[in-house]
Amino acid sequence: MKILVADDDPINRRLLETFLVKWNYEVVVACDGNEAWNILSQKDAPNLAILDWMMPGLDGTEVCRRIRNRSDESYVYILLLTAKFQKADIVEGLDAGADDYLSKPFDAKELKARLWAGNRVLGLEKRLRSAYENLLFHASHDSLTGGWNRVAILETLRTEVARAQRQGTALSIIMADLDHLKHVNDTYGHLAGDAILRETATRMQACVRPYDAVGRYGGAEFLIVVPQCDSSVAASRAEDLRAAITSTPMDTPNGAVPVTVSLGVAIGGGAISMEVESLLRTADEALYQAKIAGRNRAVVCRIEEGLLPDSGQEPCAEKVLTDVSSR
Repeated sequence: MKILVADDDPINRRLLETFLVKWNYEVVVACDGNEAWNILSQKDAPNLAILDWMMPGLDGTEVCRRIRNRSDESYVYILLLTAKFQKADIVEGLDAGADDYLSKPFDAKELKARLWAGNRVLGLEKRLRSAYENLLFHASHDSLTGGWNRVAILETLRTEVARAQRQGTALSIIMADLDHLKHVNDTYGHLAGDAILRETATRMQACVRPYDAVGRYGGAEFLIVVPQCDSSVAASRAEDLRAAITSTPMDTPNGAVPVTVSLGVAIGGGAISMEVESLLRTADEALYQAKIAGRNRAVVCRIEEGLLPDSGQEPCAEKVLTDVSSR
């Protein structure tokens, strides 16, 4: 483990370094508080620090305060080294953010024991952080495909709709539904169906841009959010997705299975005010048209503004459905 020793006394600093190296720590040294703060501000900073209370520049307590004021960094366990023995001084150091303190001149056995306590705290912090990240991942990702789940992809859609309306840019979404997955499950088994869903998510993710989002909407349906994408580009993107899924059979535990997919594309944003629910209904309508037209195709539903009959002034929105798949 890497540990920072910050002390302006070269003899004390050298003594600490000698013990720590003997105990198999990787030691980083600082001669004053400013240097200590600079080291602890780096990306690969030590997670354990021994800080002298009285140092030139920033003193040990000020370094503690600055570290504790950070909210986006991993935890640093701080041992404050001090010649002060008054209870009020010790309370001041702990209030500043120190985890523990050690009086000068220090006893090597006491130092070793306090460092072990620090290691236990850091180990617990690491396990808690790992558990939190694991919970966060499962709260936003689909357990089968590993992609975004329904909640996360809909939240992404809401964010992108708001952005498109604010910036006046186009936004497209693609609703994709695997054709006859129930028949695959009945014929080849549910393990085969699960393998197909996982492979579908992988192939879709490989087709989209880094800032597009792919999520499992439910069952055999996927939702792809494509920001800053007009109707022609969205149609091309949908065809790319269809081709990627249908080009080669997908491997399953019961052999390779050919798969087709139907896609509905909705275009919103720009000058057209579009609510999330309306955009989803439009994509679902286009997907339905792709299904009744024979499946294995992409249909784009483009919203065009026109004029109400006889008014000559009031704008209206008209849905134009286009089958964009080459048959």
